[in-house]
Amino acid sequence: GGGKKHFFDSIFCGQRAQCEPRDSYYGEAIKSDRFDNYSDSVLPANVVSGRHGIAKKCPKFDAECTSELKLSNKDFIGKNLVIYFYPKDSTPGCTTEGQEFRDNFKSFQKLNTEILGVSRDSVKSHENFKSKQSFPFELLSDPDEKVCKAFDVMKLKSMYGREYIGVDRSTFLINAKGIVAKEWRSVKVKGHVMEVLEAVESLF
Repeated sequence: GGGKKHFFDSIFCGQRAQCEPRDSYYGEAIKSDRFDNYSDSVLPANVVSGRHGIAKKCPKFDAECTSELKLSNKDFIGKNLVIYFYPKDSTPGCTTEGQEFRDNFKSFQKLNTEILGVSRDSVKSHENFKSKQSFPFELLSDPDEKVCKAFDVMKLKSMYGREYIGVDRSTFLINAKGIVAKEWRSVKVKGHVMEVLEAVESLF
């Protein structure tokens, strides 16, 4: 009956409490690392990412980019930042993704949000890509993969039966305080930019 069920539930919960670290999330028992590297995870206002309830700060980066600039994470404090990683300049999916960020750039700007694209291409390649597509935002060059590795976007991929390490198309939304508010991994381009814009709107 109900009493027996309640008895076994209480035993189960007691055992689980002893072997799992738990945080309260809308009354649900969850592991404290549930949101670590969690694909397309939306963090409610009262839940922070990272292990043991510590907010995950934007990884540090400092690299050359288009417009003869050198940008770091510190340059964006006080503004929201959408930093998106893509495999290669001028390829179909990367071009479409950049175009959609371009076409919605003014909407992001109205929300105090900057856009920054990142790939392993050279600054020269970035300049050509940016100019041809009229991107109103900068593209950061990461040939040594330092920024990619800081954001953990280098993944084992496979093409035509060959395995290789490449950039996993990913986007990170960093809030004005430098905290990762949301992340998307293994991104599918279609509809992605609008999802990012909606996530930015939800910060306000």
